[in-house]
Amino acid sequence: NTVWAYATNGHTSPLLFDKIAKISLPRLHEFNPQGLANTLWAYATMGHSSPILFNKIADASLLIITEFNSQELANTAWAYATMNHLSCVLF
Repeated sequence: NTVWAYATNGHTSPLLFDKIAKISLPRLHEFNPQGLANTLWAYATMGHSSPILFNKIADASLLIITEFNSQELANTAWAYATMNHLSCVLF
């Protein structure tokens, strides 16, 4: 996960994050819980706002929410809270 690697290293690249958000949207159904949670974590860690991505990840997460482990649930909740992004679908 490219955005996870960038965030883990504290390397900011707004254009890359914007592009990845855009190309990820039609493919979110391919992400597993860890991929969804890690993506949210990366955007929140870098403080990179992407409301459309967060909304679409909420929709994708809801379909497989029973597959999330406790860490993935915690990271997901933390990311939405950190970005002050309300998701009526998830919360």
